Amino acid sequence: MKKVLSLFIFLCSTSAYSANLTITVTNATQALYFTPLLFVAHDETFHLFQAGQTASSQLEQLAEEGNIDPLNSFANNAGFSTVGNPAQGPLAPGSQTEFHFDTHQFQHLSFSAMILPTNDGFVGVDSWHIPTETGIYTFISHAYDAGTEANDELKSSIPNPPFLTFGHNGSGVETQITQNKIHIHPGNVGDHDPNGGHSDLVITQSRWLNPIAMITVHVH
Repeated sequence: MKKVLSLFIFLCSTSAYSANLTITVTNATQALYFTPLLFVAHDETFHLFQAGQTASSQLEQLAEEGNIDPLNSFANNAGFSTVGNPAQGPLAPGSQTEFHFDTHQFQHLSFSAMILPTNDGFVGVDSWHIPTETGIYTFISHAYDAGTEANDELKSSIPNPPFLTFGHNGSGVETQITQNKIHIHPGNVGDHDPNGGHSDLVITQSRWLNPIAMITVHVH
């Protein structure tokens, strides 16, 4: 009986450890911004997004507008735990944010945020399995294209808060969607002409490659 009780206590302790996290997100880019982040702790049935699949309407709003509210509501209505906008605004290049997350013993962690300046690019991780052992775990995150909007790289198609710098009068890098499924983002093209060319993004500021974020999870 003592052995059974000891095993029960151990299992409960392990489960409790997995429920309490300290998460640090680092924007590892030179000039990209992340809009407000959304983190979700969930079971194996839920996905914020899946590469190779069509983006949900909720993800489309996040990827094109930086609006996390629809996805946040969707996850909350499904009974999962969420943390929205832990950085209290955009996460600037080279910056990081740290926050605590009680996952309520859900075993999977996902997150997402729009990338600025892009048409429908987002940074994210789908269904990372939360370790049951205490420790510090680090992984990287790639940029994805939601496949919901052509990557024309024009100021008129991209949210343009005052901290971003755009050119003008671009003709458009793309005129139609070339891949309508979620896929790894090819990066911005940009050009050197601030008053014309095919893009309103300056290549020396906006060109980038994957991966673009680092996530550290401290399991208590």
